[in-house]
Formats: sequence, C-alpha cells, structure tokens
Amino acid sequence: MVSADALGEGGVSRYELVIFDFDGTLADSAAWMMRAVNPMARRYGFKTVTDEEIEMLRGRPTREVIRYLGVSPWKLPLIARAGKKLMAADAHTIPLFPETERMLKALHAAGVKIAVVSSNSEQVIRRVLGPELEHLISLYACGASLFGKARKFKQVTARGVSRDKVICIGDETRDIEAARAVGLDCGAVGWGYAKPSLLAEHRPTVSFATMSDIISYVAASNPAVGGD
Repeated sequence: MVSADALGEGGVSRYELVIFDFDGTLADSAAWMMRAVNPMARRYGFKTVTDEEIEMLRGRPTREVIRYLGVSPWKLPLIARAGKKLMAADAHTIPLFPETERMLKALHAAGVKIAVVSSNSEQVIRRVLGPELEHLISLYACGASLFGKARKFKQVTARGVSRDKVICIGDETRDIEAARAVGLDCGAVGWGYAKPSLLAEHRPTVSFATMSDIISYVAASNPAVGGD
C-alpha cells in the first residue's frame, strides 16, 4: 500500500499527467496472449511453450524471452504486425481489469490528464476501453516497437507538461527502463505480466498493489476522489 505521507497537500494532485501502458496494466489481455503464443510460434518458426514455461518466463526482460523462444530479430516486425492484426479481430474478447473504469474516472475527475503509450494499436485500445472511457484519454501514442517506448514518452511529454509532474505506469521491466531513460517517474503494477519481485529489482519510483493505490498516489486530493 502507498503510505499516507505520499499524498499531496491542499488537494493538489501530485502529478498532472499519467502515462499508462495498456496490456497488463489497464486491460487483462494475458489469457489472450497465452492462447495466441503457440499458433504464432508454429507460424513463424520459434519455440512453442507449455503453461509451466509461460509462468517461468513471466516478467522476464523482453530480450531474454526472445532469446529463450529462439525468435530471429528480423522476424520481430512481422510477428508484431501479425499479433496486432489478431488482437484487433479479438478485441471484443479482451476485458479491462475490474477496477480500471473506476480508476480512470477518478483520475479524470481529479483533473489529471491521462495518456496511453502502447505497442498495441489505438483502434484496439479504444475498442477495449469502450465509448465511455476512450474519451477520458487525452493522448494515444500507440504502435511503439518492443523497445521504442522511450521515444513515445518523449513525444507525449513534449506537449508542455513539466517532467516532474509526469509518471509512467506499467507492468513490465521495459516500462521502468523506458521511463528512466527519459527522466520520468515510473510506477510498477503488481497485477500484470511481470512478477512484483522482479519489478522491485528494477527499482521503480513506486509500486502499486491495487488501482486504489494509484488513485491515492497520483490524484492525492481529498478522500472522496474515486470513492464508492
């Protein structure tokens, strides 16, 4: 849990802008990814995996996972495009996490701007969010490569928000690394792809066990914000 001394004073939000990752942070897309990985492996000639191997690889650095699967670097763009196409067709089957709606509405009500930076497509993200939530997002910076999030973060923060008023929140070690590369605070969530213990090793600015923790830490205003 986030401690009380992390909260802002006088009802002023700690941050003006939150940049969220999407898959594993706002959307519970793990089940879809597990269904998709072995068909993709057979199609593109890399290693198929068991449920035990998927759990073992959970949260490992992306480059380590790529090496384990035996994916040729030149195939990565092909695999990424095919994966996005498949996910677009299945977007209606991918749920948000149960608390995502409440959290996004609470941050928006507190006057915090929200952006999404993801390797997923904007079309898929908007479909999963649905019409009530997609308009709460001030900026979509989508289609980032596996290792291209730092560049996307730069694009988002070039729009006039002071960097000390921005936090990037994601569920993978590469989210932490990308935020740190451009000098931004980073929050790591414990319900996504990477195991909390692995994320802690990468020393994010803050770790979140629940979405209520995000509301408290980011909005940091009065107790009624995001309440039931």
